[in-house]
Amino acid sequence: MAKNKSIWRSIGKILAYTAGFFVLLILGLFIYLWIVARMQPPDIADKSALQWQRKQLDSTAYTLGNSWFRKSRSGLYEMYVEGKPFERGVVYGKLAEELVQRQEDHFTEQIGKMIPSKTYQHFLKYLIGWFNRNMDRNVPEEYKEEIYGVSFAASPNYGFIGTNYQRIMNYHAAHDIGHALQNLALVGCTSFGTWNGRSEDSSLIIGRNFDFYVGDKFAEDKIVAFYRPDKGHPFMMITWGGFTGVVSGMNMQGLTVTINAAKSEIPSGSATPVSLVAREILQYAGNIQEAYAIAAKRKMFVSESFLIGSAADNRAAIIEKTPDSIALYDPRGNEISCANHFQSQQLGASQANREQLAGSASPYRYERLQQLLERNGKNSVAKTIAILRDQRGLNDADIGMGNEKALNQLIAHHAIVFKPKEKIVWVSAAPWQLGEFVSYDLNKVFAMKGLASDHEICDSSLIVPKDSFLLTDNYRKFMDFRRLKQAVMDGEEIDVQQITADNPAYYHAWVIAGDYLFKRKQFAEAKKYYQQALTREIATVPEKEHILRQIEKCDKQK
Repeated sequence: MAKNKSIWRSIGKILAYTAGFFVLLILGLFIYLWIVARMQPPDIADKSALQWQRKQLDSTAYTLGNSWFRKSRSGLYEMYVEGKPFERGVVYGKLAEELVQRQEDHFTEQIGKMIPSKTYQHFLKYLIGWFNRNMDRNVPEEYKEEIYGVSFAASPNYGFIGTNYQRIMNYHAAHDIGHALQNLALVGCTSFGTWNGRSEDSSLIIGRNFDFYVGDKFAEDKIVAFYRPDKGHPFMMITWGGFTGVVSGMNMQGLTVTINAAKSEIPSGSATPVSLVAREILQYAGNIQEAYAIAAKRKMFVSESFLIGSAADNRAAIIEKTPDSIALYDPRGNEISCANHFQSQQLGASQANREQLAGSASPYRYERLQQLLERNGKNSVAKTIAILRDQRGLNDADIGMGNEKALNQLIAHHAIVFKPKEKIVWVSAAPWQLGEFVSYDLNKVFAMKGLASDHEICDSSLIVPKDSFLLTDNYRKFMDFRRLKQAVMDGEEIDVQQITADNPAYYHAWVIAGDYLFKRKQFAEAKKYYQQALTREIATVPEKEHILRQIEKCDKQK
């Protein structure tokens, strides 16, 4: 008996030592992650800009020197900043402080909805910190200084996530991390251009939908930003509070940049965020070849397509870039289209791209775009906007409102149209790309010498009206569908018949209803909804596989 007790005591000690070892290992791991995840801000010799104060013109308009910030009648915010990197970052933060803080509130709120577990959120914080541990080494000093300047306006409520500088820097890689870790691409963007014989006036026209979705609130406060940096070209871009990277923009050389995510392998570490590569191109390139040279010298950790429009070249081309390779896709015609797959001979044949073509909505959207371009004949700004707003599938099929296979998925953060030769841009107002397209003439905006009084700076004569879809019963039904979908996500009770009645052609409405019933163990009824989903146009192969698995599970429960 004593011998047995001795054995059990020995086993207990071993287990205790083992448990202690793993606790110390985990503690050591978190200490290591905390150390390597910390980013040191750049050393700024002159921080006197932090003492500057904005001047209020009215409730939504401010100035600081020649820089200014205002809210347009359209609901779009407009901002002009100039100067050296740290100074313009500080000015950005001071002018748009409320938006910088509100945007972080919205971002963290959405992350909380996506990842409700506090434990996993903390783990993810360290994981992302480790993942981005070398990111600032791959960011040009100029942009580190600018981001540092903006960070002084960041919210005081999120110190548990990281320092202001660390958080704002990491947010610039949110796009990259999202589609690298989950291959989401946060749905899919579409862009295209026409010129010479494919445009009514022979000029270059570029259009794009930016379908980056991080919750409805994230898209509420869009900023049309005009930058006059101390080096490089003046430019405009569409952004949000605290973000200095570029997803859509045009410079005063008539060069445009838009980005489209491609399928990526899971990377081992960080590099330069896509948005900051696009920013460098927009600020320093004047033609396609210069844009390519900038992209080639930067290391990225995800795969991306950069559609570059160039007034100097009077054409557009696509720079396709992965962490390992780069290619220039030039169709050698008078039009170009870009979805979420590569088209060059070099990268189009890659395994990742073949998987993207086989399993995603990208090729379907691309084909629909070709149909519309061919049908419309010679393109114009009005026709470009009509294409960006199109909700139909191939051959005008009704594939449901919000389908990822549609060009207009009713989630766009913004849509934008450029005429590079004239330096004119059209930006969509809410909701999505359905609101009016507000026009800005960059020649006029950059000729302004400050903002003495609050007034509209858009070109009202060129505004394109709201989409008539907003006046239809289908729009009301779609909004009700979204409300019910959110209710399901929040664990509330819904009428499953109503959610499918609101959006009957959309496969996902039937999947939501099926999942809702399956969770409540109503397997026979759930199967009926899944079977209905299979008769609709399903966006991706993984979603179809989910439906088939659920039907199998329903059958096993009989």
